[in-house]
Amino acid sequence: MTRIVLIHATRVAMAPIEDAFKRLWPDVDIVSILEEGLSSDAATGRVSLETLNQRINRLADYAMDLAPDAILYTCSAFGAGIEAAAARLDIPVLKPNEAMFEAAVATGGAITMLYTFPPAVTGMEIEFTAEAGQRDVPPPLTSIEVPYALEALKSGDGGNHDHLIAEAATGVANADAIMLAHFSMSRAADEVRARTNIPVLTSPDAAVEKLKRMLSSANLEGTLEC
Repeated sequence: MTRIVLIHATRVAMAPIEDAFKRLWPDVDIVSILEEGLSSDAATGRVSLETLNQRINRLADYAMDLAPDAILYTCSAFGAGIEAAAARLDIPVLKPNEAMFEAAVATGGAITMLYTFPPAVTGMEIEFTAEAGQRDVPPPLTSIEVPYALEALKSGDGGNHDHLIAEAATGVANADAIMLAHFSMSRAADEVRARTNIPVLTSPDAAVEKLKRMLSSANLEGTLEC
């Protein structure tokens, strides 16, 4: 059975990606690793981003002991550390949002990204710009914070979290797609879609679909080689 190791920096990202796998790829084996200090230290500035990226990179070595077919990170604040892991390992290592960014860029239109965790935004904008730069006419990106939503979710008020995000989405105009930046935000997708006619993209669904395509293709190639 195909095994995917998920590396989390916050527990609020765990349920959304587990739900996505249940809906889109139920016959895969998923194993989670949680290191909450990453998110906490990023939010408070307790240690440098360089140190955090080193920690996120080292977690890939622990994940490799579990014999995975791929690794998926679910926190969007540590792109450089994830890229370092991907560069040295011989299995697919995905950043949280790369599949969603690919889907958004493929629309060819203006994109609005709603976010709830400010420390992650600069890195995400850089990653989106890099992906968009591969097109002749890169789509513009507008980033909008949804204040208090993450705090509501962490306090157990998921309903208010979803409502705040949906309210923010109603103010989005002149966009061809809305991205919900973090895995934790995907739980609000249905409510957002009920409030806007703009297509809504989420990281968990996009990541699962990409991994399924990648690993199914790899397995098929291996069969053909035999």
